[in-house]
Amino acid sequence: MSVDAIILAGGRSSRLGGVAKASLLRDGRTLLQLAIDASRAAGGRVVVVGPELETTAPVRFVREHPAFGGPAAAIAAGLDALRDGVAPEDPTQVAVLACDMPDAAPALTVVLEAATAAAAGTDADGWVAVDDSGREQSLLAVYHREALERRVAALRTSQPGGDLAGVSVRQLLAGLVLRQVSVPDGGSADVDTWADAAELGVGAAAESPAPNMSTTPTADPEERLP
Repeated sequence: MSVDAIILAGGRSSRLGGVAKASLLRDGRTLLQLAIDASRAAGGRVVVVGPELETTAPVRFVREHPAFGGPAAAIAAGLDALRDGVAPEDPTQVAVLACDMPDAAPALTVVLEAATAAAAGTDADGWVAVDDSGREQSLLAVYHREALERRVAALRTSQPGGDLAGVSVRQLLAGLVLRQVSVPDGGSADVDTWADAAELGVGAAAESPAPNMSTTPTADPEERLP
């Protein structure tokens, strides 16, 4: 069974001095490309929510409304893009993956296996990665598309202007039945700071500004996002 994927790659990267996480490199591949390659295992369409970057194969890029509106707005934009041309046989599940986890591929595979194995006859709305410390990673997960669509519609109705700017992922997922899936150690490790990047073997492209390791700007709300 194939699963579509939404990759979140449009945050401000304030703790990296504004250097886009998606453009950072590991072993010659951008973090965005690593996320795309990981998402290919799902077998469905891939939508990237963020500025366009060069990739090894074409993918669809869209932007959340408004730009930098946060992760919930980005997920909503990804769902809108996937809704184009949806037919009854299209995947009923969607993977959500932040682009700042360079070792996410094995972890996403484990979550996908849990989701597809339990898809029939379960009351679960989603399967969320959890690391060995017990930390849930809502942006390394597989959700029922209908459940996410329902929550997006409800929030759009309740929000001024109908957009999800500033809405948290916690708010988006409120009320959904989520199952935790233990993932391989390090699979959900993410790049928030230059120290994280160094630990994970990630660096800036040659044309990017040199990282300033001595300062750590205050993060935006929910800035664990790309």
